[in-house]
Amino acid sequence: MAHETTGCVFCDIVAGRAAADIAGENELSLALVDINPLAEGHCLVIPKRHEPWWHDLTEEETASLFVLARDVARRMMSALGPDFVCLYARGRRIPHTHIFLVPSHAGDPLDRYFNALEAFQEGAPELARLGEPAPRRAVARRLTDG
Repeated sequence: MAHETTGCVFCDIVAGRAAADIAGENELSLALVDINPLAEGHCLVIPKRHEPWWHDLTEEETASLFVLARDVARRMMSALGPDFVCLYARGRRIPHTHIFLVPSHAGDPLDRYFNALEAFQEGAPELARLGEPAPRRAVARRLTDG
C-alpha cells in the first residue's frame, strides 16, 4: 500500500531536502541524532522508505533497521558510556517508522520512567490478571492460530 509522504520530515531528510546530523547509514536505513533528545546521544533509526508501522516493513528493511540500530547502540556504549541503550519503536506522532535509541544512566528520566512503568506493571490488579496462566495461554492461542 502506498502511503502519503508529503510533509514527512523523515522522507525529506532521506531525500536530502532537510538537514540532519547523521549517526549512521546503510542501504535501507538511516540513523540521525534526535533534535528533541531525551538524553545526550539520543538517535532515531528510520527506514529510507516511508512506512508508518515497523511491523509492515519488508524482511530486508526490518533486518537493515535493527542491524543499524545495533551498530549505533554499540557505538553509543563506547563513546558515551551509558548503563544501557534503550530501544523502542514509534510511528504515531510522525507516521514514519522510527526506532528510538536512548543512552540511559541510573536515575535519569528514562530510567525513572521505566522503573515507574515496571512498578505499575507489577502492582496493577488489572494487569496481574493478564499474567495468570489461563489468560496467557488464551493469548498464545490467539497469536498462533491466526
